[in-house]
Amino acid sequence: MRVFVAGGAGVLGRRLVPQLVERGHEVIATTTSASKLELLERLGARGMVMDGLDAASVGEAVARARPEVIVHQMTAISGKPDIKHFDRWFATTNRLRTEGTDHLLAAAQATGVSHFVAQSYGSWNGIREGGWVKTEEDPLDPTSTGRGAAAIRHLEDAVVEAGGAVLRYGAFYGPGATDDQVELVRKRQYPIVGNGGGYSSWVHLDDAASATVLAVERRATGVFNIVDDEPAPASQWLPHLAECAGARPPMRVPVWLARLLAGPTAVAMMTEGRGFSNAKAKRELGWRLRHPSWRQGFKEELA
Repeated sequence: MRVFVAGGAGVLGRRLVPQLVERGHEVIATTTSASKLELLERLGARGMVMDGLDAASVGEAVARARPEVIVHQMTAISGKPDIKHFDRWFATTNRLRTEGTDHLLAAAQATGVSHFVAQSYGSWNGIREGGWVKTEEDPLDPTSTGRGAAAIRHLEDAVVEAGGAVLRYGAFYGPGATDDQVELVRKRQYPIVGNGGGYSSWVHLDDAASATVLAVERRATGVFNIVDDEPAPASQWLPHLAECAGARPPMRVPVWLARLLAGPTAVAMMTEGRGFSNAKAKRELGWRLRHPSWRQGFKEELA
């Protein structure tokens, strides 16, 4: 198929494009910077410069590409993590999940694109009630990430209504995905809050990419949790990450202090977060993970 990957030069796009090419698909991938066009060509794609927040730019790019499938991987997450000011840190990404999604869906409708796959998020932001591991039938927490939660809800509702597939990726690890976090861990600036009982789900970039390929090829519809086999509390994965990074064990801080220093989002993630089940993706997409657990995955990536 002819596949249009919006955001092909991003951390996941760089793993996704080669997998699509390997499977025989013709890939047109976009970037916001002309300096990354050569990278996209090396990955096997035809590169295009596109501004996902400009409706005309998106419409022109999709019309030129004439794809059969659009894959929405546009984000703008860069720099040092700033969980305390989450809305500010994710401001552009929130716009790409709202305005950018609307622009891509409008372009798809205008050009007759028959299938749409979009990136969502499902790591620790399951509804904070009941069990620690959530399925696609459980709602996301509407307050977990401030305005980001509303942006994700907009994306998911719009894509599902259009008959597309929403992929709720867990927290990424793999080449280039956790460098900033590992730096904080090594500086002992990434503490465990309270008892660290909040759950998160992880996924290796290559596994996230392979699930996306399956969603494209099987013309999947609906919502899928794309996470590994082992959702786990921060009290387990964070010390293990530190050990794999050759760092000292993370410090522990009380909830009241963390709320002052890092804000409510960090506290919620560390103490009340809910992870996700991947059973539906395995069952309906035939997905098989190369990295079934972050335990071995962290060791391999940080060796």
